[in-house]
Amino acid sequence: MSLDRTEIEAATQPLNRARSMPAGFYTDPAIFAAERERVFLKHWFFLTRAEELQNPGDFRAFDSPGGPIVLIRGNDGQLRCFANYCRHRGSILLEGSGNVGGRITCPYHAWSYLNDGRLYGCPDMKDAEGFDKVENGLVALDLDQWEGFVFARFTKDGPTLLEHLGDFPARMASHKLGDMRCTWRITLDVACNWKLILENAVETYHTGIVHKNTVGAQQSRSPQTQGNWICIQVISGRSIATLTDEVPPFDPIMGLDENARQGTYFTVVMPTVQFAVAQDCLWWLNTIPVSENRTLLEVGGCFPESRLPLADFDWRAAPYYDRWERVAREDMGILEKQQRALGSALYRPGPLSWRDDMVQAMGVWVMDRLGL
Repeated sequence: MSLDRTEIEAATQPLNRARSMPAGFYTDPAIFAAERERVFLKHWFFLTRAEELQNPGDFRAFDSPGGPIVLIRGNDGQLRCFANYCRHRGSILLEGSGNVGGRITCPYHAWSYLNDGRLYGCPDMKDAEGFDKVENGLVALDLDQWEGFVFARFTKDGPTLLEHLGDFPARMASHKLGDMRCTWRITLDVACNWKLILENAVETYHTGIVHKNTVGAQQSRSPQTQGNWICIQVISGRSIATLTDEVPPFDPIMGLDENARQGTYFTVVMPTVQFAVAQDCLWWLNTIPVSENRTLLEVGGCFPESRLPLADFDWRAAPYYDRWERVAREDMGILEKQQRALGSALYRPGPLSWRDDMVQAMGVWVMDRLGL
């Protein structure tokens, strides 16, 4: 990895004299390769909400930095996550989402697996010496849930999901996130490094400029956190999840604690997802790193389940969907420009503002895992 030691040291100084990360932190393929081994394959990452796979056989396939994976609900009601390849010669098994019933059949040579991952059928393998069906089931990832949010990891070593989250569950308890249901998702293909997306998501320095005609200027504070997450809270006595000055279409969640009533939490649960938790809803920015200069970004939105049966739910929810997509696309535009600029041979890291505290915190977290 070819980062300048002087620039790394400058990036970790106290904020009032710190500088931004070296360009290679976002542009160097060697850094991205190190992140894959030491960050993406070592830590919990968010997949989806559990209620999106309600029935036995329901599945959803995902791309990930560790390769294709698939989440599936078994006949026993349990969710499991597997590497999405056939144990014969490696063909992709499932794409998109849907329901496969009780069995997954490889489209190449028709090996088949039960929806709990066990190998079921393997044509013409009876003469293979030492062949063991039990040993040739699908390869499982570690899987866990918190309040219906499903996380996976490629290793079984390290902290549990709750240990990884630290005090995040306690801080969000009054929002009753287990009662949330996902009602909307889009995926954007962004020509920038994954870290730029999440750094942008935890600073309000840019909002009055990039989002001048949408969310406008914002003020925030940075609550102290414990565990592998960081946070800013944008101060507003009402939800900022819509773009009008009118009262939001949905009432606040009942029972919010005093801090939660004061504004929206824009969090990053390391390494790859933001949960934005407002007084009336939640939305996420889930980054799927593809390369040092390309990221798939899923934006998803949730509301309390009690609101979904409302006759006018779709009408009420539409302004939220509009805000989430429009603002994400505005960010996408400026971040792709930032990525291009970082490729300049004359680029030098600039000084940080006091409003960049969580930008620095995210960079330091990643650098620590890379051993820089």
